[in-house]
Amino acid sequence: MAKLSKARKAATEKVDATKQYSLEEAMTLVKEVNTAKFNASVDVHVRLGIDPRKADQALRGTVTLPHGTGKTKRVLAFVTPDKEKEALDAGADYAGLDDLVARVNDGWTDFDVVVAMPQTMAKVGRLGRVLGPRGLMPNPKTGTVTMEVGKAVSDVKGGKIAFRVDKFGIIHSSIGRVEFSPEQLKANADELLGTLVRMKPSSAKGNYMKSVTVASTMSPGIKVDPKTIA
Repeated sequence: MAKLSKARKAATEKVDATKQYSLEEAMTLVKEVNTAKFNASVDVHVRLGIDPRKADQALRGTVTLPHGTGKTKRVLAFVTPDKEKEALDAGADYAGLDDLVARVNDGWTDFDVVVAMPQTMAKVGRLGRVLGPRGLMPNPKTGTVTMEVGKAVSDVKGGKIAFRVDKFGIIHSSIGRVEFSPEQLKANADELLGTLVRMKPSSAKGNYMKSVTVASTMSPGIKVDPKTIA
């Protein structure tokens, strides 16, 4: 334990808590100060100048990261029998309806993303108590309730991620793994942050992108200068 604390202390000393780094600098630094012995996730935390209680400012959406997240997402597709093959051929790990609804209802959540056809939502909607708290409920706004189940599944497998603002006005999102190059991490971060800039609600007043912090699973947070974000 002392060894880990020593490594963490050394990592913390490399990060100037009073400085705002450029996005490029932050992506290089986050790799240097990662103390995890595994291929940790690299996450971006964006505090926005919005009021999530207002419907038009409760941001949620999707973005396709050019280099993916580095993690293969397990996809569950709720589909009618005629669409099962399409979903499985596109890479869904599980596809079906009644039997899968029953399993989830019993507490099974061994998957990362749920895709559903509109016709299945009457049954899927009853799973809110299981899927809702985990952020797994499919939604038309994120493209996970659709007739084009094959495309939705392949999009997720290809690096498409969903994000939503929390009640504090912060968006938390993985943008890759520490094994990624700084250039790959920056390209993924640019895609996410650029999407958030384009989604700025017209009713949001004042400073929109208040703070941006980058960190790996086991690293100190690195502040990014919002002015360096295109």
